Amino acid sequence: MKTDSAGRARWRLVEIWGDTADLGHLAWSIAVGLVVSLAGFLVANRVLASTVGTPELARAYAMLAGLGGCVLSGLICAWLFTPKREVIEGTGADPRWREEVLAELAGEHGDLGSVADLPPAVVREMKELEIHDLFASYRPRAARQEGGAP
Repeated sequence: MKTDSAGRARWRLVEIWGDTADLGHLAWSIAVGLVVSLAGFLVANRVLASTVGTPELARAYAMLAGLGGCVLSGLICAWLFTPKREVIEGTGADPRWREEVLAELAGEHGDLGSVADLPPAVVREMKELEIHDLFASYRPRAARQEGGAP
């Protein structure tokens, strides 16, 4: 991670398709993808032009080689550029933040329903992720105010 004189991270992050990426790594990834996939296409096109009977079939196979180059370039970029996310597990999360997230979910999708209505496999997974109690104890703010609970 690059840092400036004050010790802060100097990543230039952008959001693309709902994910966060470093702008410099994104540019290099595009360049690697272009070079590897185009090279795969051009080499395969030249080799297959003399091997395959029809030029159309040779071009179709060369396009498959280009797609293989795209996959290869993805692997290369995944190896070159490590993720920038830091996942921190712990119980230090503010309960009010969780309540706000649940309220936002309820606002977007309507009533969240009851945990009792879920299939046993989902309940088991929620318990493994330690979010079962959070959803089981959630009551919308309006319901809490009517019932007198905080």
